[in-house]
Amino acid sequence: MEERRGSPSKTKTNSRASAISRRSQAQEEEEEEEEEEEEEEGDSNSSLFPDSDSFRPIKPIQAFVRVKPTAHFAQDMIKFGTDDKSISIHIEKDARGGIVNNSSTDWSFRMDGLLHNTSQDKVYEAVARDLVAAALRGYNGTIMCYGQTGAGKTYTMTGATEYEHRGIIPRAIQQVFQAAEESPGLSITVLISYLEVYNEALFDLLGPGLGRGSRNTPLAVLDSPQGVCVRGLSIHPVSHEKEALNLLSEGGTNRAIAEHTLNKNSSRSHCIFTIYIECHSRVYRNLKGIKSKITLIDLAGSERLSEIPSAGHIRKENSYINRSLTFLEQIILALADPWRDHIPFRQSKLTHVLKDSLGGNCNTVLVTNICGEAAHVEETLSSLRFATRMRWIMAEPVANVTFEREVSVKALEEEIDLLKRELTMKDMFKNRSVVTYSPLTGAQRAAIKSQVHKYLRGAIEEIDIVNIRQIQEVFKQFKAIISQQEKDIEAKLRSKYLLGDRGESKADVGSEVGEEVEDEEKEDKEKKKDKAGVADLDAGLVQEVEKLQKEALETGTSSSSPVPGEKKEDKKSEEQINFPPSKAEAFELFKQEAGREISRIFKENKSILLARKRSSNSLARRINDIKREMEGVRETLEGKKRKRWQEGEYTDEEGQVIIDEKEFSLILKLKELKEEHRAGYAELQDLKAEIQHCQQLVDKCRKRLISEFEIWYNESFRIPEDVLEALRPGGSIRPGMIPMNRVMCLQTFDRTMLALQKMRRKRGIVGAAGKNKPPSFLRIL
Repeated sequence: MEERRGSPSKTKTNSRASAISRRSQAQEEEEEEEEEEEEEEGDSNSSLFPDSDSFRPIKPIQAFVRVKPTAHFAQDMIKFGTDDKSISIHIEKDARGGIVNNSSTDWSFRMDGLLHNTSQDKVYEAVARDLVAAALRGYNGTIMCYGQTGAGKTYTMTGATEYEHRGIIPRAIQQVFQAAEESPGLSITVLISYLEVYNEALFDLLGPGLGRGSRNTPLAVLDSPQGVCVRGLSIHPVSHEKEALNLLSEGGTNRAIAEHTLNKNSSRSHCIFTIYIECHSRVYRNLKGIKSKITLIDLAGSERLSEIPSAGHIRKENSYINRSLTFLEQIILALADPWRDHIPFRQSKLTHVLKDSLGGNCNTVLVTNICGEAAHVEETLSSLRFATRMRWIMAEPVANVTFEREVSVKALEEEIDLLKRELTMKDMFKNRSVVTYSPLTGAQRAAIKSQVHKYLRGAIEEIDIVNIRQIQEVFKQFKAIISQQEKDIEAKLRSKYLLGDRGESKADVGSEVGEEVEDEEKEDKEKKKDKAGVADLDAGLVQEVEKLQKEALETGTSSSSPVPGEKKEDKKSEEQINFPPSKAEAFELFKQEAGREISRIFKENKSILLARKRSSNSLARRINDIKREMEGVRETLEGKKRKRWQEGEYTDEEGQVIIDEKEFSLILKLKELKEEHRAGYAELQDLKAEIQHCQQLVDKCRKRLISEFEIWYNESFRIPEDVLEALRPGGSIRPGMIPMNRVMCLQTFDRTMLALQKMRRKRGIVGAAGKNKPPSFLRIL
């Protein structure tokens, strides 16, 4: 480094540069090899990280129907479509309804898939495989099983003791750990929690010391910026599939179950098994990480209270279950309504816990378990209606991408080091070995100041640019020199015209047009110590000055009638008086003479702008009317669709939904309104672009008109002749060096002093203002 800072010859410099370039090439080759190895390791892991630019479509929640196998399947009442996505229910009219019975007998429902006589493996492939894979890319996922008691919800979610019959939860755990083993370049952390909602109370199924007799662990649902969390719920890290399955088995033994007529081991509570996934790359240069969770919900079975014994804890449990499921259905209806502002998640503990899992930015799948027997067809119909309403909810999944702070800091430090090395190489190639990029010292600032002064004197033609810090310091020195020049020129003008600050000579301001004598006398009494200007003017003198100024403003001449006894030396200075008109009058005069052309252009542009704005307003009102009409038609269509879905849809032989003529006419009308709205909106955008362009032209014309008027007004009325000569090209003062308020002080002072000179009287003559006044006395200090 010491040899670099010297002044070597050209051959030595070239040799060192070539050596540095060879070393840099070797380092670059090594870095490229490392990057290739990291890319080879990361290729297999790239699919696990989401693409930030990928399109996230808004899609409805998926709903599947799984039919419990039975030997007494009601084939006459339940029929499946050929596409395995539609199901039809037919119920004969009850004779107890009487002769006039208008109740519906046929219903048709369309789902995302029918799982009839399907194995556990195929159920997982259809329902959960893609959802778990998306969770490994950072998207939250929720799978929920709903249905009546004994329909197979727990079997679908947890499975049986045989390996082949394991349910969704064990298979999801297996898929997560398989992905971790197949991605050695990723560090995947898995955590598990198991929550139970029993009789509107929360229990941790994996809590320490939890058993059959102790179910009093206090838990509470909280809303946090990161989402909904359960305070007091234990979250257990697991490193192997076996540990996770052991926790699942342990939580299953702590669940509340009871014997039921439809199920010997019926679940009497809602259980939520959550898998938390944290994933980041082992390569420290990859700053991205993901956080996601898979929520697996096993809801308790819905059942009518009329089919339950009138007493006992089972009836109490079922009342809590039905209440929570009713609130859940209300939440689903609220989420499906696009005009709904408030969603009542806090109605029950179950809905509050599931706030992050229903819709929003989460992949949600519903599995509706039904019984195919004729005795349970009413509960089957209710479950299918729930699934249909669930499909109304629209979801937009969003990946939860995080960034590691420590990794980011390390990567930034390496990038800074690399940039410093590149700057050193460039300086060596350009024979600039003394360049430093650290903060400037006092000696370096003094050297830059000397260079700036030499440049202004013409001693040097240019200042060599070294780095950004040097450029900033050069501008600071230029600014300091200009500020000092302004102070020096202002001091010279003050010494020439005997001026003080505005705060020291407010009596001068009181002698201008429009101020009254009483205000001047009050200010003179309050500021007796003020010795600058003409602070001791008496009342008669002030009145005389005002009279002269008003005469000059009315006549528009630069001189007034001579006063008897006035000296001949005052005639020349009297002719130089030029009281300016008001700015409003001067502006009208300017628009008729010097600024006539720019004023005409300004008026034309303004009239064009106003015409465009009127057209835009009328078009916007028409578009708003069309939009309101579209909303009315859309609400009518939504109401007809909901009514059709609730009463059951009619389909033709090909499975197409049959609609009435009124609904078809509404659809055509909505299409026409959309086309009209689209055309009007395009026209409105064009008008807005024209308005923006016209507004810019009007602003430019206005600024130019005002600036030219200010220059014309100052040159014509306000700036004294000697200062104006100095401000002209070739003068001693550059524009901008003297503030305009200081120039105006000069003109006011000169005008006041000239008025005082005109009012001098001959000896022995008493003015009208001085008659009948007591003699004045000298003050004794």
